[in-house]
Amino acid sequence: MSELGRIYGFFEKQVNLYRKFWVWEFTWIFYAIVTTLSIGLIGAGMNELTGGDVDTKEVTLYLLVGSIVWGYLAIVFWEISHTISLERWEGTLEYTFMAPVSRISHLLGTSIFALTYGIFRTSIVFVIAVLFFEISFGGMNMAGALLILAVSSMAFVGLGMIAAIFPLLSPEKGSQFNHIIEASIMMVSGIFYPITVLPGWMQVLSKFSPATYTIEGMRKAILEGYTIPQLMPYIKPLIILGVICIPAGILIFQQVEKHVKKVGNLKRNG
Repeated sequence: MSELGRIYGFFEKQVNLYRKFWVWEFTWIFYAIVTTLSIGLIGAGMNELTGGDVDTKEVTLYLLVGSIVWGYLAIVFWEISHTISLERWEGTLEYTFMAPVSRISHLLGTSIFALTYGIFRTSIVFVIAVLFFEISFGGMNMAGALLILAVSSMAFVGLGMIAAIFPLLSPEKGSQFNHIIEASIMMVSGIFYPITVLPGWMQVLSKFSPATYTIEGMRKAILEGYTIPQLMPYIKPLIILGVICIPAGILIFQQVEKHVKKVGNLKRNG
């Protein structure tokens, strides 16, 4: 079998897993929709909350862009970082790691599924949010927004690969640690507020988060119609982070795989 066939095999494996538990996925999609709409309603009710004269439409759009884009980035990160947990839960982890398949093919197949599923789920949330709030994106730069989403996806694929080592190292607590990583990225990246409201030391940390450039760049492209040349200050850091994170993720995962095979962690159940 060719490497492309192996990559597709892992992609198909994830598809079949989600078909098997489609009711659970429907639940999570419903949860994502309700969460996004609830966050948008905070903006819509800003005048009632503050007693002032606030442009609620602008605030609502600001919050919705952050919520929807973060929802996509989070699902990409989650799918990749939890791939080991899912394998262990299905009882296939040891077989997968002992099969004559390169780990690169395994990680790429999982990553392609994560990107595909992330686009699918985010599209549903986006369409419902647009209809619910009757949003018009007349001045949006669609090409710029898609370009930012593409380059940011690569950075989050790399982060997901790095985070996937924790469930491998610790079957009992690795997945919980990944939730801490995800929450920390969300906190420093200005998902629902400007970076400038953060303490100085957190603003420094925000510069190392790909979500910071993704969210801000998407807001500039969608809400202000920035052209691609104007978006380059956000695109360039994402490209650099993607180029660094993906090879680093593959290399780190391979080294950790050798370690857990040596100490016998594969058969352990959390």
